[in-house]
Amino acid sequence: RVLPEELGASCMLQGVFRPRRVANQIPDEILQDPELQEAIKALPANYNFEIHKTVWRVRQAEASRVALQLPEGLQMFACVIADIIERFTEADTIVMGDVTYGACCVDDFTARALGADFMVHYGHSCLIPIDSTAGIKMLYVFVDIQMDNAHFLDTVKFNFPPGQSLALVSTIQFVAALQAVSSALKPEYDVLVPQCRPLSPGEILGCTSPRLDRHVNAIIYLGDGRFHLESIMIANPDTPAYRYDPYSKVFTREHYDHEAMRALRLQAIDEARQAQRWGLILGTLGRQGSPKVLEHLESRLQSLGKTFTRVLLSEIFPSKLDLMPDVDAWVQIACPRLSIDWGTAFSRPLLSPYEAAVALQEVGWKEVYPMDFYSNQSLGPWAPNHPDNQPARPARRQTQVNGRGEINGRLTERSGGRAAAAAAAE
Repeated sequence: RVLPEELGASCMLQGVFRPRRVANQIPDEILQDPELQEAIKALPANYNFEIHKTVWRVRQAEASRVALQLPEGLQMFACVIADIIERFTEADTIVMGDVTYGACCVDDFTARALGADFMVHYGHSCLIPIDSTAGIKMLYVFVDIQMDNAHFLDTVKFNFPPGQSLALVSTIQFVAALQAVSSALKPEYDVLVPQCRPLSPGEILGCTSPRLDRHVNAIIYLGDGRFHLESIMIANPDTPAYRYDPYSKVFTREHYDHEAMRALRLQAIDEARQAQRWGLILGTLGRQGSPKVLEHLESRLQSLGKTFTRVLLSEIFPSKLDLMPDVDAWVQIACPRLSIDWGTAFSRPLLSPYEAAVALQEVGWKEVYPMDFYSNQSLGPWAPNHPDNQPARPARRQTQVNGRGEINGRLTERSGGRAAAAAAAE
């Protein structure tokens, strides 16, 4: 079993409540170390890299080599963090320089191959559960970013009259700010902070966003760029969407050409229906590829008498696939947005697993394109977190205290599906 203290920064397993252990608190000798405090000043004050916790976890684990994985936007701080870890622990460090697009790119395989016995993944939530990274201890650091909450709050109030219903979403870096602003808005507005489990409330990914279960006047996204915002726009095509950039403090109305996207994807699906020779791409960039989804697609193709070839790729480019002209249609088990956003750049249909399920007549076309790739409530086994693709959890002992103060233990079966990782503010 996985103990709460093994989960790393801001991660915990859902299940039976256990009171916080005193031993799980960061020791004062680390929290109040003046030299460590001084070293942390080299990092931006509004970025929470959870250095104290990292030093403590590395010491606890008696790690000898720590692998640091950061998205490109944070790699400028990698050397400073590495120096701090090496100075205040007994471990040496390696910085993993390969591209990291999201939480699906956790590269524990490479870290282990490089001799690391501890890994810190920065900037994303706990999409890959730590109990599936056997052989290496994992720590997730969300890198919570402090921003001007008051300006965001005033901007929303200036643009929307009281009484309107608003759905607020963000990336994991700004979820804490999102929760604070949503609480401040609730006295005057009908505020919805949607959740698409296993993600935290308000958190969205580029491939995973909730379909809102009730009408709202607007979706407000807190974050820079459009990649994540487009995900919830695709899932809710009839709801106006807005974006507040916490860096520039600019508030904009955002648009998406849903009709064009759906037409292009349907065209690719129709072309793929005629294919006899299929190529199945298993993404190898970190944990992007799902062997279970690959097995499901193989089984479906075999039942229809289609031939297929398996291809392993870390990144998928048109020029690479053009080297294999015998393939009539491709399915990539990596990132659904690659097909949605860049599918037209490929000479032959490049389908997502959902689109392949439509082409292979496993499911009908949905007028609202599902953005449920990592959702626990995904439509079918072509998504990694669908219950069919998750191993049954072993029985675990559940402790109860009766009225006489006696402790009773009983075994409970855990259903399929991975343990959700939730933000635990500490």
